[in-house]
Amino acid sequence: MEADLTLHVNGQPHAVRVDPATPLLYVLRNQLALNGPKFGCGLQQCGACMVVLNGNLAWPSCQLPVSEVLHMTVTTLEGLTRPDGSLHPLQQAFIDEQVPQCGYCLNGMVMCGAALLAQDAKPNEEEIRNSLYRVLCRCSVHSRAIKAIKRASEV
Repeated sequence: MEADLTLHVNGQPHAVRVDPATPLLYVLRNQLALNGPKFGCGLQQCGACMVVLNGNLAWPSCQLPVSEVLHMTVTTLEGLTRPDGSLHPLQQAFIDEQVPQCGYCLNGMVMCGAALLAQDAKPNEEEIRNSLYRVLCRCSVHSRAIKAIKRASEV
């Protein structure tokens, strides 16, 4: 049964008409046209669909019912970009450290890094590694992602 709901995504309210049990990922991609979060495994195990909830919690969106985020703020990869169009320091650090390869894990790595930096502006390497534990990467760019998150923490 569909309902009229309001989601707070990337700093803006968005009215959507959707079944409250619909996974957040589908609403983000199909109704709000936000393509940062990706469908990967659909089982909350790969990290491709990560979003940041309430500014500091990275969470997979592929099985998260949209009804559970009605009173939360949701940030996607697109929401990290500054209002003037400039990149978030973490996004720039990922470019500077040449992290991107195939792109499958990129959203998850950036969103987990953003959530970590929101909680701890100066994380150590172990904390950074722990923040990425839910992100699968077949291209083996974890070491570059760790460097990028560290670089962003120094800005």
